[in-house]
Amino acid sequence: MGTKKSTLKILLIIAGYILILTVSCKKSDNGSPNIDHTGETGTVTDIDGNVYNTIGIGSQIWMVQNLNVTHYRNSNAIDTVTDNTAWNNRTSGACCNYDNFLGYSTTYGKLYNWHAVNDSRNIAPAGWHVPTREEWDILNDFAGGKAIAGSKLKETGITHWISDNTDATNEYGFQGLPGGWRLNMGDFFYIHEKGFWWTKSNDYLPGGFAYSYGLDKDSTSITRYATIQNFGLSVKCVKD
Repeated sequence: MGTKKSTLKILLIIAGYILILTVSCKKSDNGSPNIDHTGETGTVTDIDGNVYNTIGIGSQIWMVQNLNVTHYRNSNAIDTVTDNTAWNNRTSGACCNYDNFLGYSTTYGKLYNWHAVNDSRNIAPAGWHVPTREEWDILNDFAGGKAIAGSKLKETGITHWISDNTDATNEYGFQGLPGGWRLNMGDFFYIHEKGFWWTKSNDYLPGGFAYSYGLDKDSTSITRYATIQNFGLSVKCVKD
């Protein structure tokens, strides 16, 4: 009888430890891997009054459109820099329109250097943030892995992408667009061909670099880059 009681006591203790471990490992609903937001839609408005559609993809909620804001969350301006030399020498946040043509921003959003992304005044709307490298990897994994995720995240057709928009399905409504980039020297490339997005992360990289992710008209994959911080790239924000 004593042996049975001891065994039962041990089993109850083990069950208790499992329960404690399970509860302690659970995250809040905000970004929890236990909640699937796929297909959920909504909107978010930035400090300038621009309205963005949002889409749930797995445990995350993303902006559909690229960021087009010209002020930080506290209303301070993000300087628009058109001159190539000034862009190259910049050590604080800056933005621009592709080819310095305002019309491009309506569709593709603005291009930002990483200093703007990393500014403590916050480039993202309240309740949102620029994703980390790890958050982009979560998106990649949900979309089937980096070798095929690109095709599922690109907008379909050739309205914005030029021909050979390889196997694009836009399966989750991410609607990745080819906004191109601006080099640190100031020149613009790849509009309609490639899209590049900053992350907030620069861990393990040499000074002056940060991580970004790119989609290509000729590829089904998504590529991670170590990018010079004075490049101009697009930004998509993810919900806190």
